[in-house]
Amino acid sequence: MKREVYTPTELNREVHLHLEAGFPRLWLEGEISNLARPASGHLYFSLKDDRAQIRCALFRQNARAIGFRPENGQLVQVRGRLSLYEPRGDYQLIADTMEAAGEGRLRAAWEALRKQLEAEGLFETSRKRPLPAYPGRIAVITSASGAVIRDILHVLERRWPLAQVRLYPVPVQGEQAPPAIVRALAAVNRHGWAQAVIAGRGGGSLEDLWAFNDETVARAIAASDIPVISAVGHESDVSIADFVADLRAPTPTAAAELLTPDGAALRREYARHERRLAQVTRDDITRRSQRVDELATRLSRQHPGRRLDARRTELAAARKRMRVALSRATADRQVRLNALTARLKAIAARTGPSQAQALRPLESRLRAAGERLVPERRSQLQSLVRTLNAFSPLPTLERGYAIVTREPGGRAITDPAKVKAGDTLFTRVAGGRIVSTVTETEPQAKPAPDETSDPGEI
Repeated sequence: MKREVYTPTELNREVHLHLEAGFPRLWLEGEISNLARPASGHLYFSLKDDRAQIRCALFRQNARAIGFRPENGQLVQVRGRLSLYEPRGDYQLIADTMEAAGEGRLRAAWEALRKQLEAEGLFETSRKRPLPAYPGRIAVITSASGAVIRDILHVLERRWPLAQVRLYPVPVQGEQAPPAIVRALAAVNRHGWAQAVIAGRGGGSLEDLWAFNDETVARAIAASDIPVISAVGHESDVSIADFVADLRAPTPTAAAELLTPDGAALRREYARHERRLAQVTRDDITRRSQRVDELATRLSRQHPGRRLDARRTELAAARKRMRVALSRATADRQVRLNALTARLKAIAARTGPSQAQALRPLESRLRAAGERLVPERRSQLQSLVRTLNAFSPLPTLERGYAIVTREPGGRAITDPAKVKAGDTLFTRVAGGRIVSTVTETEPQAKPAPDETSDPGEI
């Protein structure tokens, strides 16, 4: 049988492969010893119990994320994979994270509670309450002696000094913290004063933050009628309260900033809108002023007083023409009368005194007839003038009616069937004439035989 012989390098490589393939990623608990921190930032140490130890390495990138400073003698839990350092033949654990030993149990409890509350729907986005856009009253649940309340007040003074703050002081770690936080939340809702609640504390270990991972606190936040902002620890810290709250803030300072608007930015925006509104108002006033001027001009052109003055002028001209006509008629009658009188006198002179004596009664009658005829003709002329005015279409036009003809001065059109689309029509109204083109005609429906015509119809 042929002997199989390994070199140390071959054997270590074989063992290396078997170690990494045969063991899954695992958690290891033990006490730190032989801790070394070289300038590279890696951590090299051993984990031991009372009977054995194993070498471990935690490289720089993962070492920065563990959140605490490991020390010799500290009990920790390390997660990693088994490997072999081939040059020395030492097997070791290549760690990717480290927790204090107590945190491992807390982490398991945290994960179990998270899954339970998530299954109950307490993390659903649909149940989140909206935060007020411009909160005027803010309740803060935190330690009265910590830096959280001072940071929040400083942010509010800078961003939104209009807000009033009411502190509900509570312990934020230890056994007394969860019931105190639950009581404070109940008091905030019972008082009904606040429009929003900030609940939180500063950073710390998982154990320090555990009050905000308590189930009673989580359920109290979920049951609050007033919106709650969770502001627990630093940005990398995540608590159960963050999941059930209406908003999760990475820090208490960020909570104050997320809850309130930027007052300075609002003032700038308000000033911009104010300038814009003033400009729009000025433009609108200018447009309306121009419109008023246009309407005033149109009104002055169509003012009833001006139209009445025009009618008075026309009436005066008509009276003048009438007086001239009467004077001419009277003068004509007087000329005829004088001519007849002269003829009569000539006849009387030729016929002698006897015939003149006989003609005197005729002369008297003729003179009386002339004197009577002139007033009668004047009265008839005045009557004719009144009748002409009564039947003149001009007063009718003044009342809003119109006369439509095919040509200026033509016969009036009364039947729409006598025109067709495209014809040019001349419409006489009180103020002048309108020239238009026919686009459509619509005959008036004839009334039933037993219907009477509308007395107002023309």
